[in-house]
Amino acid sequence: MKKQLIISTSIDLVRIAPEKIVYIASDGNYSTLMQTDNEVRMLSYQLGQIEKMISSQLGSEGNIFIRIGKSLIINRSYIYYINIARQKLTLSDVTSFNHSVTASKEALKQLKELLEKEVK
Repeated sequence: MKKQLIISTSIDLVRIAPEKIVYIASDGNYSTLMQTDNEVRMLSYQLGQIEKMISSQLGSEGNIFIRIGKSLIINRSYIYYINIARQKLTLSDVTSFNHSVTASKEALKQLKELLEKEVK
């Protein structure tokens, strides 16, 4: 069985397949998880805590996630478009969802370079 990410709090629990996560954005002491079905979940964890959960629960399968800057963890499978000048990143599967998020120019530049290295 494929690994699932389990995010549990005192009042609820979310069990989700990593490929169903488009991105997780920081929102103060909370985080917002955007799913491939366009459902949005509020999580009572900071991004750093979620990052630790991803690496401890998913191991090497967690490598599909990349942290960009301070406020974003994205699923690298859905990187569709990067525009450094506009600080825009579009995450899409090209059929059912299309989400644009903003990130710092530096973070997007690093992401673009990382992807360029992967194709060489």
